[in-house]
Amino acid sequence: MTDKNTRKVGSSRKAPRERTGLFTSGVVSRKDGRDIALFFSGKQHAGENLSDVLRGRATDLEAPIQMCDALSRNLPEELKVILANCLAHSRRRFVDVVANFPEECRYVLETLGEVYKHDAVARDQKMSAEERLQLHQEKSRPLMEELQRWMVDQIEGRKVEPNSGLGDAIFYALDHWDKLTRFLKVPGAPLDNNLVERALKKAIIHRKNSLFYKTENGARVGDTFMSLIYTCELAGVDPFHYLTELQRHAEALAANPSEWMPWNYKETLARIRGGSG
Repeated sequence: MTDKNTRKVGSSRKAPRERTGLFTSGVVSRKDGRDIALFFSGKQHAGENLSDVLRGRATDLEAPIQMCDALSRNLPEELKVILANCLAHSRRRFVDVVANFPEECRYVLETLGEVYKHDAVARDQKMSAEERLQLHQEKSRPLMEELQRWMVDQIEGRKVEPNSGLGDAIFYALDHWDKLTRFLKVPGAPLDNNLVERALKKAIIHRKNSLFYKTENGARVGDTFMSLIYTCELAGVDPFHYLTELQRHAEALAANPSEWMPWNYKETLARIRGGSG
């Protein structure tokens, strides 16, 4: 459902129906170059699962950046985040109608392509969050400001039918412009949600291979192992070796969990083996 359609839907006073479906949420936390993947399967939506995670976060930390699409159910209730919306989701709406509006969509896609090129430069040069922000402000801000003016002119100048596919794509972008361009204002804000989109493919494959889950506890166990395995993949670590070593050193793991993360467990192993030698 697009935002345009959402605006046409009034608030309902009907009692909410009991949820019977299974939802799988993916969260990828990125900090200091380290990624942690978390999966949650059950009756809760993504925002509710994220709320559970954030409640365990230290209260003296700065508000985290949350990158997601514009669905309201992705938002945590009563917890402060810096919300950024996925530029790739907005871009996809123009890709879907490029056959009907080739010239207009080509301009949008080429402009966004330049922005992504600047982001690739920042990544290749391993810029800090502040350096990346400065690059985007210098190179990407003029592009995005011109793109916004063009979109406004398409609507206000009646150059596009508002109910057309192109009009719908433009309305979506303009309605979420501030959150779509968070990368121009906040250090470290990503352009899109592609990292989590790739993570969710793991969950989909796992559910298909296991013919879904028989119980909610089975889903919880599956999520735990998916979280560990995919975090290992993000860290470039062999998941089988990692999980095997956790089993072999269960007591040490329980005593000092922080020393047994995918990115430092090999150092812990080397220290143990050196001490025993």
